[in-house]
Amino acid sequence: MNRRAFLKKSCLSLTAIAASGCLSSQVKANPSQPNVLMICIDDLNDMIGCMKGHPQVKTPNIDRLAEQGTLFINAHCQAPICGPSRASLMSGLRPSTTGIYGQIYDNKIRNASDATRKCTYLHEYFQQNGYMTMGIGKIFHHHVPRGTLDVSGGRKKGFGPMPEEAMNWKGKGTVTDWGAFPARDEQMPDYHTAKWTIDKLKQKHEKPFMLIAGFLRPHVPWHVPQKWFDMYPLDEIETPAYLPGDQDDVPEIGRRIAEVPMMPTAEWAKENDEWREIIQAYLACVTFVDHYVGEILDALENSDYGDNTIVVLWSDHGYHLGEKNRFAKHSIWERATRAPLIIRHPGGKGGQRCSKPVQMLDIYPTLLDLANLPANSQNEGHSLTPLLRYPEGDWPYAAVTTYGRNNHAVRTERYRYIHYEDGSEELYDHKSDDNEWHNLADKEGYEQVKARLKKYLPEKNVPWSPAAFLGVNEYFRKTSV
Repeated sequence: MNRRAFLKKSCLSLTAIAASGCLSSQVKANPSQPNVLMICIDDLNDMIGCMKGHPQVKTPNIDRLAEQGTLFINAHCQAPICGPSRASLMSGLRPSTTGIYGQIYDNKIRNASDATRKCTYLHEYFQQNGYMTMGIGKIFHHHVPRGTLDVSGGRKKGFGPMPEEAMNWKGKGTVTDWGAFPARDEQMPDYHTAKWTIDKLKQKHEKPFMLIAGFLRPHVPWHVPQKWFDMYPLDEIETPAYLPGDQDDVPEIGRRIAEVPMMPTAEWAKENDEWREIIQAYLACVTFVDHYVGEILDALENSDYGDNTIVVLWSDHGYHLGEKNRFAKHSIWERATRAPLIIRHPGGKGGQRCSKPVQMLDIYPTLLDLANLPANSQNEGHSLTPLLRYPEGDWPYAAVTTYGRNNHAVRTERYRYIHYEDGSEELYDHKSDDNEWHNLADKEGYEQVKARLKKYLPEKNVPWSPAAFLGVNEYFRKTSV
């Protein structure tokens, strides 16, 4: 049999297996298939150089990756908190499909609902298609469901070392705090995540691999060693744009959902002269994690796998740093839903920026596409490969973020439309209002815009899964039971 006939027969076999609905473990990966390096960063908003979210931030390594691949500047999470966001990304299913609207333990995801019992996690799908899977750090809410990786580096409990007493914030129900601590990088879990990942890149692998590195910073507490703070002189720090009374035109349910009583507010930070200190600490944490992302990227480029590895970097959601009078995630406004997404793949173009509305949910089908694996029919996202080829091409989809049952934000290139369970609405025009200061939902002339955006709202909104929980405020204490 000649090579062309062999390839044709192989392709037909793969198609038949995918169409039959059989487990994808019947497909054997070709050693020439691309590897996958996935880098997950916790609570990272657009304060990276390539996204221009803060004029002083220093992120040369993430910026370098963006120059080598495609940066999606309008990418959004499916839930504005860690647990449901990561469960959605790794399962390929929306929170409104699974009922995972709140936090959830990794080992309870599988049996959270009928939908999750049928799903195959992203890394499992690669594993079933002949890949070796390896991972360390925070990937799902904690690490990964038990036994689902071939090689696990685990994750240390918590978010790194903390002083015996809080430095600046003593709010109950949160580890939020800021200040230089500990003394050395070696004391930080992210340091060990990077070293473990680098060690795996130095090893000889006979099969293609999926390698996942989950970093904790800049998740609170905003603690890193002093040298990272020194890169941001306090007297030079710029704070974000802020409008007092920003929530005055927000529906009551919107304020209730976004309430985070255990966190600081912008008014508190201003009155106590702490706003610049918080921004300094956040930027220090971002530059710290950028450094260790850079060490992994350097190791990849110097390894045997540099030319045949897909790299995807993402964060699970954004973060308010004073905007709308809050320091938190936990909202379906732009600052909490928008997060970095960068994809670099063998043969792909570099230096591309895409403004189309995309979702972290799209990562799963995109990686299958780039790795030439059969599509998973359960995926609710869409492959981004058309945008990797033509970043400004047609894209008929919107990005949808969900926070609690029947509360959704729809993001297009121009608008953000929010629809709450009681029918209340918000509408923001990003062409003239990037800060989302002016709610247009009740203004005349926007009826057709809202009607068009409503079509993107999920049709399925299953009840809360008994496995998911969220007691962040009174609204969720009542609705998540």
